Amino acid sequence: MIAPLILVLVSLGAVAAALAVPAYSDFLLLAAPCAIASLILLGVSLIRERRARKKTGLRWILVDGSNVMHWDDGTPKIAPVVKLVEHLSQAGYEPGVVFDANAGYKLGGQYMDDRALAQKLNLNLNRVMVVPRGTPADSFILNAARELGAAVVTNDRFRDWAEDYPEVREPGYLIKGSYRAGKLNLRFPADT
Repeated sequence: MIAPLILVLVSLGAVAAALAVPAYSDFLLLAAPCAIASLILLGVSLIRERRARKKTGLRWILVDGSNVMHWDDGTPKIAPVVKLVEHLSQAGYEPGVVFDANAGYKLGGQYMDDRALAQKLNLNLNRVMVVPRGTPADSFILNAARELGAAVVTNDRFRDWAEDYPEVREPGYLIKGSYRAGKLNLRFPADT
């Protein structure tokens, strides 16, 4: 997708140069067809990318890992997050999980980075993020959800963030849940 975009920009630059500088007017005979061809190539690339996305059915959903790990009696455990990720994957979602920096200390008494938590969740490394120390995960979660057009699984209401992220008030944006005795319960908006 980047290559066709670069071709379009270079071709259009060449057309502009040929039109702006009379000495380069003959160059227009080459630059114009190249610009048209590169625009067609860019269009085809965009259509293919959109079709591929539809075929794979990618539906992103973000998990507030630091919130979900407390779903089982308020004690930090990885089991609720693992069960949730498995459930979401089986339901056709592409889950991404974001943790506060202190998640590893709460779960295992030591710092755990993205790789360590990704292994515990059986997810690819690019699907798990541990935010930098001293930074709340909330802004990372809400930014990523906005960019991906994804819902967020959490029991947090993000009230402090509602002014900057008004979507937290929209039905279906925040998906609540619980985990009791090894059983996961998600409350999608239609369930409430």
